[in-house]
Amino acid sequence: MRIVVLSDTHGNSYALESVILRNTDADWIFHLGDGERELDNFILSHQKLAPKIIHVAGNCDFDSLSQEVFILPVMDHKILATHGHLYGVSSSLDKLKELALTNGCDIVLFGHTHMKYESYENGIYFLNPGSASIPRDGSKPTFGHIDISPAGVVLNIANV
Repeated sequence: MRIVVLSDTHGNSYALESVILRNTDADWIFHLGDGERELDNFILSHQKLAPKIIHVAGNCDFDSLSQEVFILPVMDHKILATHGHLYGVSSSLDKLKELALTNGCDIVLFGHTHMKYESYENGIYFLNPGSASIPRDGSKPTFGHIDISPAGVVLNIANV
């Protein structure tokens, strides 16, 4: 199973389209917030992809009707997706870890910091794909993908 993860596109429709259209074979596509307007426009013009796209609200997605947290069971795993601003991810992942453990999730996706991050800690995979348009860590714009198979979970971050 292939899952594509992007975040913080902040109005950059080109970056969003570039990532999604290069990965149409993905089973799921997560947008972790701060880009709802361009994602909505993309979905309107690519209706066939809409059923595989999941979006959570970011702190800049004003008046969003999207959920703050989304949990998706896949294979033998549970994925928790959130933008991260409500859980203090800029300073610590402790609140996010607690949320994952409370909900039995072993894969956590978050954005907000515009800095890519991947780790495996105490049985939980963490992935922040960075920003697909405005990275804050001096790198190129990035997105992530996750491959899940019976052999395990592989996280990866790639350039837009």
